[in-house]
Amino acid sequence: MADVDLLLKPREAAAALGISYATIKQWILAGTLRTTKTPGGHHRIPQSALTPLLKSSSTKSRVDSRERFRAVSGRNQLVGKVVEVKFSGLLAKVVLSIGDQQITSIITADAAREMQLRKGQTAGALMKATEVMIVRV
Repeated sequence: MADVDLLLKPREAAAALGISYATIKQWILAGTLRTTKTPGGHHRIPQSALTPLLKSSSTKSRVDSRERFRAVSGRNQLVGKVVEVKFSGLLAKVVLSIGDQQITSIITADAAREMQLRKGQTAGALMKATEVMIVRV
């Protein structure tokens, strides 16, 4: 039986390479990255198309997600586990468990969906004045 090449969504491919979604989209539109299209016209990237890019990026030093997160200029940063994500219209309630404490943030539903926040994931909270921003790590 022949091996089947796994098809990834652009966001999944970007995450696998450790780059932004915008960069993946630029590569697709420029024809730099081979894709196939679904019947609905959505791009899917064969996992084999990422292999050369993964090999070239493996020589670069890998920064773990906490170090990448900490590169943000804000200094009030906490990393914890997502214990709740609740969508309500345009907003989403995100609750992080940090040690024996919980912190709650209300963010846009679009932002929560874009970060693909799910219960059990590691995420970070950035606090600036009275606002708390959630960053998926």
